[in-house]
Amino acid sequence: MPTVFTQIINGDLPGRIVWSDDEVAAFLTIAPLTAGHTLVVPRIEVDDWTRLDPALWARVMEVSRVVGAAVRKAFDAPRAGLIVAGFEVPHAHVHVFPAWEMADFDFRRVQSGVPAADLDAAHQRLLAAL
Repeated sequence: MPTVFTQIINGDLPGRIVWSDDEVAAFLTIAPLTAGHTLVVPRIEVDDWTRLDPALWARVMEVSRVVGAAVRKAFDAPRAGLIVAGFEVPHAHVHVFPAWEMADFDFRRVQSGVPAADLDAAHQRLLAAL
């Protein structure tokens, strides 16, 4: 069965996609650390990022850099956070989000139940910045 990320990328599940090309997609998470928290995901399903082809990993990082610059701009943040955690979904992914302090990197502070309107607004801000 395809991962939840593949289902979002393929349009089988709803998602707020901000980037899509032949190798990589990026979309907002429904459980953000901060508004604009985006997941950058290779289209190919590989559980562990260390097993990705080096060229594909480089592409994931390049898209993460572009998305990171956009989240900084869209949310007027001094930094873009980047985390590779990988325990939530068995599909390699990078968390990119606007950050103001080290506490913004703490997954214990994830916001669940964010209203759809707030996610939609973050999506529009990020699209405009890209």
